[in-house]
Amino acid sequence: MHKPLRIAAVAAACAVAGAALYGAGAATAGQSTANSTHEPYNIGLLVKDIDTYYGTAPDANGVYQASPSGPYAKDLASIDKAARKYIDQAARKAVRKGEKPAVVFDIDDTLLLSLDYEKRYNYTYNSATWAAYVNKADRPAVFGSPELVQYAEQKGVEVFYNSGLAEAQRSAAVENLKKVGADVNLDADHVFLKNAAAPPSYLSGCATRGTWTCTTVQYKSGTRRHIERDLGYEIIANFGDQYSDLEGGYADRTYKLPNPTYYVG
Repeated sequence: MHKPLRIAAVAAACAVAGAALYGAGAATAGQSTANSTHEPYNIGLLVKDIDTYYGTAPDANGVYQASPSGPYAKDLASIDKAARKYIDQAARKAVRKGEKPAVVFDIDDTLLLSLDYEKRYNYTYNSATWAAYVNKADRPAVFGSPELVQYAEQKGVEVFYNSGLAEAQRSAAVENLKKVGADVNLDADHVFLKNAAAPPSYLSGCATRGTWTCTTVQYKSGTRRHIERDLGYEIIANFGDQYSDLEGGYADRTYKLPNPTYYVG
């Protein structure tokens, strides 16, 4: 499943992200609320700001790509540098304490970039077009993220994936991750996807067979809790493009990757 709270008209959802990540001219938090008396940030200008932030341009095949030298790429490089330094230190510290260090990655727009889908469908979500897009398994990598996965493994850190993609999309997700070089621990014991039909017992508080009421935070934090308490790992870092990927605890440090194209509460 794609990010479940995508808003068809992106103005309200993206204004906050645009303000935080792009800056000049972006709407304030007050302007983005439903009860505001101020005119919201213009959606056409917001899209231009998003394009500028990513350096969005079609490649030779007409696929929209982000610029490797634009503001988005620079922000990612800064996060990557800090994360590498921390992982190196935290992994050695965990081993000295007799712990098994682990890192957790979201997939959509943390490892695999969905910019072409967002741009092509004007920042709207449709379950059928999204499923078809995911199943093509040819999304490009988020700059630096597959290399960070490889780096963590090299430092002796166990890599896990915690995604809102549906269980039915597992093969496509794994194929795509392999293509971009995030080919580490892509088995079912390490790749956690949303299985609404047969949810795991550790999510029994909000999901039972055929009934799923878990919020994103409940699902993701519940999975991290399982990794720590049931599997015995110490999650030293958790990476995601949404705050809901990161909230709920069970990680020593969190890293929020930029994504001004949609919001998941």
